[in-house]
Amino acid sequence: MTNYILITILLAGLVTWLSRVVPFAIIKNLTVPRWLINFLSFVPVAIMTAIFIESLLIYHAGHWPGFNLENIYASIPAIVAGVLTKSLLAVVITGVLAMAAIRLLGWG
Repeated sequence: MTNYILITILLAGLVTWLSRVVPFAIIKNLTVPRWLINFLSFVPVAIMTAIFIESLLIYHAGHWPGFNLENIYASIPAIVAGVLTKSLLAVVITGVLAMAAIRLLGWG
């Protein structure tokens, strides 16, 4: 491994670490307004929804997106597990097992 690659990896790690630590260090000494905390409480839901919907679509340049049936089929039992258990771990395990079964059976 050349020095250039090693320095690049170390600097990328430093930037990643700083981008995660600095906001906490800054906000630690500030009082955050209640309306901002309420607003930020919706951010994880919005991000997860965007990631979920994006994984269900297949993009084609210049055309409407198509559907990724394999991911749609696997998401159905995962959504049911989420509604029934309210557990992220149950959703992830159900989704992984559903995708494994779909690929094993060739339903994709």
